[in-house]
Amino acid sequence: MTTAQTSAAGSLIREWRTRRRMSQLDLAMEAEISQRHLSFVESGRAAPSRDMVLHLADQLSIPLRQRNQLLLAAGFAPSFSERSLTDASLAPAMAAVETVLRGHEPFPALAVDRHWNLVSANAAIGPLLADVSEAWLLKPPVNVLRLSLHPGGVAPRIVNLAEWRAHLLERLKHQNDASGDPVLIELERELRSYPSGLKGGRPLPVESDGIVHPLKLAHGDQVLSFISTITVFGTPLDVTLSELAIESFFPADDQTRAVLVRLAKERAAKVS
Repeated sequence: MTTAQTSAAGSLIREWRTRRRMSQLDLAMEAEISQRHLSFVESGRAAPSRDMVLHLADQLSIPLRQRNQLLLAAGFAPSFSERSLTDASLAPAMAAVETVLRGHEPFPALAVDRHWNLVSANAAIGPLLADVSEAWLLKPPVNVLRLSLHPGGVAPRIVNLAEWRAHLLERLKHQNDASGDPVLIELERELRSYPSGLKGGRPLPVESDGIVHPLKLAHGDQVLSFISTITVFGTPLDVTLSELAIESFFPADDQTRAVLVRLAKERAAKVS
């Protein structure tokens, strides 16, 4: 390993430690190594072994894509594969995604990649995307965060836009803190430039009896209310698969449930 590689790997470890708001002592204790040895690794005075690089990456909860980058910086080959979603080896996983999406009907669900680009969605998502005035927002690759918050997208129909926007931006911020992905950092900057939806410049009070921030969406003369969950693959060893997420929307009230069931029956009637 060259001196430059040792220094590059050490700098990345220090960068991730700082991002995780951990001191050298904190990380050394978590990794069960001496602070002196960690200091030498970060400064480039000591070359970490492959196992040590992976061990430190595990303690720092570094995403798989960035673990590969850290290994390369340390002079080692990547440990985690990165395949296209159309790769035959990922077929069972993608079939599982489609099973989850279809199984969630008549409620909406969608799968997204690491940059929040749409990978797949079930039929129930269609009616929620009605009245999008900017057609380019629906052209692949569809970025679901941009589509949600852009004033030419779904945003005009989101009744509680200020709260939902704050929720999405906070989620994206946490993702940026975890990954340091420049594409997501730029996406966050773009989304923050969109209208906030705040009335009078002040956020509405949070409902005292609420349990989650719902998405409230105007649909004709009704308001549909949803709560959502995120599903990811457990213990993935492939970079692409580790970055895939399924967001499932559930009706937050009986009216929303009834509307979604009715829309599903109307879709089925058209097919038959």
